[in-house]
Amino acid sequence: MRNSSDRIQTSHAGSLPRTPELIAANEARELEDDGFTLRRTPAFDALLADAVSDLVARQTAAGITVPGDGEYGKAMSSAVDYGAWWSYSFQRVAGLSLTGQDPFSAEPVRSEPGRVRLTTFPDRRDWTIFREAYSDPTSGISTGTTATAFPSTTGPLRYIGHEAIRSDVANLRAALDRAGVEDGFLTSLSPGSGARIANDFYATEEEHIWAWADVLREEYQAVIDGGLILQIDDPSIAENWDQINPEPSVEDYQAFTRIRVEALNHALRGLPEDRIRFHLCWGSWHGPHTTDIGLRDIVGLLLEIDAGAYSFEAANARHEHEWRVWEDVTLPEGKLILPGIVGHATNVVEHPELVAERIERFASVVGAPNVIASTDCGLGGRIHPQIAWAKLESLAAGARIASERLFSPAR
Repeated sequence: MRNSSDRIQTSHAGSLPRTPELIAANEARELEDDGFTLRRTPAFDALLADAVSDLVARQTAAGITVPGDGEYGKAMSSAVDYGAWWSYSFQRVAGLSLTGQDPFSAEPVRSEPGRVRLTTFPDRRDWTIFREAYSDPTSGISTGTTATAFPSTTGPLRYIGHEAIRSDVANLRAALDRAGVEDGFLTSLSPGSGARIANDFYATEEEHIWAWADVLREEYQAVIDGGLILQIDDPSIAENWDQINPEPSVEDYQAFTRIRVEALNHALRGLPEDRIRFHLCWGSWHGPHTTDIGLRDIVGLLLEIDAGAYSFEAANARHEHEWRVWEDVTLPEGKLILPGIVGHATNVVEHPELVAERIERFASVVGAPNVIASTDCGLGGRIHPQIAWAKLESLAAGARIASERLFSPAR
C-alpha cells in the first residue's frame, strides 16, 4: 500500500454511484430458489466488467490515486440502497435461509446486567429520539432499500462465493491494468457485521461471529491473492453502540466489541497488513447521529485490528472535531490513516482549500506521509452522482494544494 511519501494520495470509502444501466440490470436479475440469491448471467457479467473498467478510468481522470470497483459487484437494487455493502454476503454464504426475521422488523431486544445485546435497527436510540423525523418521508433521512431479503443463519456457515469474488478481482485487476494504475481496493464484510443477522443455529453469539470469521477469510485471501488491497467494512465497531438498549458503559461496550476485533484478526491471520485497510463509520444514513460513540472511546480497539491503514469519518459535522484525538493517540509505526476529508451527508461540495486544510490538520498530528485523503463513507446511493463526482474532483484538487504545502522544498 503506497503511503504519501511525496504527495498526498487520494482514495474513497468504497461505494460509488452505479450507472442507470447497472441498476436496471440488477433490478432485472432473477432470484434463485432460496429467495435471496441473485442469479448471474453472461450478459450481466459482461455489463459489470465494462462498468468497472469505465469506473476506474473515471476515478483516475478525477484524480483518485487508489481507486476501487465502487462495490459494483455487490447488488444494488435502486439509486438508494442501504444494504449493498452488507447484503451482498448473503449471496456468498451457505447456511442461510429466509425465516421471516430481519433486523428491521424483529421485536426490540433489551440488554440485561452482565449481558450486552444488540437490539433491532428501528430501536436505535437516535432513531427513537428523532422518531418523528425518521418517520417523515420528507425529512431527507433515508435508510434506503436492500437488493434482497435478510436471511437468518439456520445451518453451518460455508463460503460459496468463489465465482463472485473471482469476478470482482478479475474485473478490478483488468480495469487497473487498462488504466495503468498499480493499486486498487475491494471491500469485504467484517465477521462482526456479518453476524448481525438472526442466528438460529449456533449456540452462542460468539460462536456465530467466529463462524463468520472462518467463512469470510476465504474472501479476504482471494482479494490478497489477486494482488489487490483488501478493505474490511465494519461499521459495527462504532455503530453497534447506538443499537444497544439501555446504553451500556463504555467499558462494557469495549468488551463487547473486542470479541469482534479478535474474530476479525483471526480471519486476517497471516495476511500482509500492508495490503489491508479497515473502514469504520457510524452509519451512512443522513440522520442526526446524536448518540454516536466518540472516536476517543474506540480508537484503541481500532488500532488493535491487524490492518496497515484505518479509514474513518472525519468530515461530517458530528465527527470533524475528532481529528484532535490523534494529538493524544500515537499512530503505530508503519501504519496509515484514511480520514474522511469530504462527506457523504451533504450536497455541498467541499472547497479545495477546505479539503487542503483538513488534510493538513491530520498531517500535523500523524505526519503527511501517513495520510491518505478519503471520503467519510460510500458516496453511492447517498448523494446525486453528479455531486459525488464533484466531491471526488474537489478531494483531488485539495490534495494537490496540500501536497504543494506539505512537500514543497521551500517548506
